[in-house]
Amino acid sequence: MIKKIFKVKGMKCQHCKTNIETAVKKLEYVSNAEVDLEKGSLTIEYDESVIVSNKQIKEAVEGVGRFEIIL
Repeated sequence: MIKKIFKVKGMKCQHCKTNIETAVKKLEYVSNAEVDLEKGSLTIEYDESVIVSNKQIKEAVEGVGRFEIIL
């Protein structure tokens, strides 16, 4: 498994957390996505045999709200 951590701006509540986690988990090959509101971070895990691009992650996060992901 590959693990990546991203900073995300604009997350304020449990609803934000749920929306982002749900959107990122829908990406093919992503096995887990977890938001930490206190740290303002998103941690994703995916199979090392595939490539999940930063662009895909950015589009998923920014597509569900007014969030800015730092790549």
